Amino acid sequence: MDRMNRRQFMKHTAAVSLGTVAISTAGRRVLGANERVHLALLGCGGRGRALARGFIECGAVITELCDLDAKRLDAMAEELTQVQGSTPRKRTDMRQVFASKQVDAVIIATPDHWHAPASILACQAGKDVYVEKPPSHNVWETKQMLDAVRKYGRVLQVGTQNRSAPYNHAGVEYVKSGKLGGVHIVKVYNLKPGSPFHLGEPGTPPDGFDWSAWLGPARERPYHQQIFRHGWHKFWDYSGGDLADDGIHQLDLAMMLMGDPGLPKAVSCSGGGLAYPDDDSEVPDVQIVSFDFGRFVLTFELSGYPRYMQKTTGTIRRNDEFPYWTQNATRIELYGSEQMMTVGRHGGGWITQTSGGRLVEKTFGRPPDANHETNFLECIKSRKRPNADIETVYNSTLMIHMANIAHRVGNRTLKFDAATQRFVDAPDANQLLKRDYRRAYAIPEQV
Repeated sequence: MDRMNRRQFMKHTAAVSLGTVAISTAGRRVLGANERVHLALLGCGGRGRALARGFIECGAVITELCDLDAKRLDAMAEELTQVQGSTPRKRTDMRQVFASKQVDAVIIATPDHWHAPASILACQAGKDVYVEKPPSHNVWETKQMLDAVRKYGRVLQVGTQNRSAPYNHAGVEYVKSGKLGGVHIVKVYNLKPGSPFHLGEPGTPPDGFDWSAWLGPARERPYHQQIFRHGWHKFWDYSGGDLADDGIHQLDLAMMLMGDPGLPKAVSCSGGGLAYPDDDSEVPDVQIVSFDFGRFVLTFELSGYPRYMQKTTGTIRRNDEFPYWTQNATRIELYGSEQMMTVGRHGGGWITQTSGGRLVEKTFGRPPDANHETNFLECIKSRKRPNADIETVYNSTLMIHMANIAHRVGNRTLKFDAATQRFVDAPDANQLLKRDYRRAYAIPEQV
């Protein structure tokens, strides 16, 4: 495992395309109450596009764009020029973004394996951060992120938007009221459709594309167009599968509804490549996880095959409607002694029921993206902690990594020591708490 102090870290990253160098914050802008926040977007894919447009609608301006793919960079610059009336500067090197005194904060919409390294470097450069979920690739990175945010006094918002949804906060209050009774079973679903994944031909990289920089902290491997475009979700080097990439939304919301109860004392997992055993994916297409909290058990069920399962549609989210819960792919169920609560994420609202399916209470919901983005912009000015501060979603983040580790060591039951953040008597599992970093991209022990 490469261990480098911060000076060595910055020396090495200065030589690579997506590295950065420590930037003095002495010249950082001090924002007035009504001044527009200047943002840089790192990663110009589909999610980056949605975030950029969303932040512009919330009153920010995108001043810089950074991406390794020149064509995608050009397309994003042209689009945002039309949207906001000013042209963002185009970069292929993060160091230039972090060095800019005209950038207040960065939006990190890169592939997952770059989320934590880029966030830490941004904090060191004096920039606030909006980072897509999952915020980290492994357990150790999560702690390093929290240390960096606190050490450098930065605002960091994780893209778990449910933390900013009024209907979810109403749900929290309903649970607190005791009307559900004692809740001892919580079920979280991520039962989505899917298809087999095949790599196919490796292809050739785009002109001028730096594949080594795209790999970043991950181990070296030859370029492959399918990995670069979308397939990185299917490999442990870059992702935690759909549990980490999408299921964290429901898992974090379930933790919020339960009052953020801390870390579970044990985790167990079953599943694997059951639907498509012969495809090229490393991550499971069926994954059933159980988290033991002592006073309640939380289960998480993932699939990547049933065609009839669907997320809550946009039409439902924008109107006073509820999904057909039985085939809603991303619902949460809380089983109280008196009532059952069913909750939708990102809109969809929630209902409570009792015997015979009788409806007791209902609250419609709307997508909270604008709320979440506005909260981040307000916190940049107020210096308050945002709704999805890294410490707030810390335990949810660790839980996705714990679940994947339980699967990767043979679908075992693992006891977890929250104080040390290590598994008990499981050295093979503890080896997966931290990845092996390529030397030039290693996160230092002391951030």
